[in-house]
Amino acid sequence: MIVILTDFGDDEYVGVMKGVILSIYDKSDIIDLFHHVKPQCVKEGAWILYNNYKLFPHGSIFLCVVDPGVGGDRQAVVVKTKNHYFVGPDNGLMFPAAMDDGVEKIVKLDTKQASKTFHGRDVFAKAAVLLEKGEDVEGEETVLKERLKFDEKGEVVRIDGFENIITNLKKLNKNNYNTIINKKNLELKLYNTYSEAPNDELFLIIGSCNTLEISMKNGRATDKLKVEVGDKIRIR
Repeated sequence: MIVILTDFGDDEYVGVMKGVILSIYDKSDIIDLFHHVKPQCVKEGAWILYNNYKLFPHGSIFLCVVDPGVGGDRQAVVVKTKNHYFVGPDNGLMFPAAMDDGVEKIVKLDTKQASKTFHGRDVFAKAAVLLEKGEDVEGEETVLKERLKFDEKGEVVRIDGFENIITNLKKLNKNNYNTIINKKNLELKLYNTYSEAPNDELFLIIGSCNTLEISMKNGRATDKLKVEVGDKIRIR
């Protein structure tokens, strides 16, 4: 199974990669994880991958393309972990998930003949489909050079389609939180469900990744709180 994660949105690039895969091996099983990562936002892509890779079957091949450094000197790699494969750029995108699953081997892919702007098509899709066929991917062994880590003290790691502000912070044993973000000091209450929360007010809720999210019932949290992925947040 090939699971694709990109920042390509509604552009044709996802379809092109699938075409490459199926032209090489028409029995490929292809799943779309997500294609609307904020353009070039490696940290958001890394968070989505890290929190979802375990939900897929053993041996899944994650084809990951959020690649602002495409065509540059960053490595293109295949990472074999205890349970899966990760194929994509060595820019931190795959680092949290790969380290969490346990890295066993990393192979550097040849990019000399590839487009300078579309390694997803010319390099990563071709490597992923070889793995899907049960074949080895050739290349020299290497190590991951870009080690993306999430700020343990707290940061915004994603803003989803509902404009919920997702953090990497766990719940504390309390219902009212002092929240500091972008020099704003807020007092936010934690609710167990959206149905309990008041309308048109910011509040905290435990999201599906088991971390704290700033939300607004029947509205968008980002309308009241202007933030970006990577902004530091302190909740206490």
